[in-house]
Amino acid sequence: EKNLPVASGVGGGSSDAAAALNGLSRLWELDIGEAGLARIGLTLGADLPMCLKARPLIARGIGDELSPLTEFPALALVLVNPGAAVSTPEVFKALSGPDNAALPPLPGRLDFHGIRNWLDTTRNDLEPAARAIQPAIGDALKALKKAGAAFARMSGSGATCFGLFETGNVAKRAAIDIRRRHPGWFVAATRSMETD
Repeated sequence: EKNLPVASGVGGGSSDAAAALNGLSRLWELDIGEAGLARIGLTLGADLPMCLKARPLIARGIGDELSPLTEFPALALVLVNPGAAVSTPEVFKALSGPDNAALPPLPGRLDFHGIRNWLDTTRNDLEPAARAIQPAIGDALKALKKAGAAFARMSGSGATCFGLFETGNVAKRAAIDIRRRHPGWFVAATRSMETD
């Protein structure tokens, strides 16, 4: 059961599609393997291969080049959506250009500080286009920073933003604060997946 805003940029629809593909593959006893299922998923959406893996990973290309992370900690997060849906096709149409520098390598130490510092060197290429279409994304990012996020960025094609917090308790308090200041927004404290 998921309680997410529609068209929020956090892969809700894609994860549903990935679950359906996995279920149908088992039901029909298909012998196509993970790679075959990922190729089918990619025809439905660039983030489906990631959702099929359902684990921490680095995605490159259009979402088809996946590198699993062997050691990744659970991170305390707050998700904020300012009550605004953003059309993914519109965001991609407004994108300034598809040729951008590759991701820098991950830090040697994958802990809160190392990951936060690494995220500072990265970007979401869709954020400027999405913010131009829906300025409320900027308000969500400001709210996360004001609540003490060590790092904040838009997720996917928007409009949901996430803030990274040092502990789960700090994230929960930040979520309460944001919800109090913006009662009409979707706000949720959560944790990212960790590798097993």
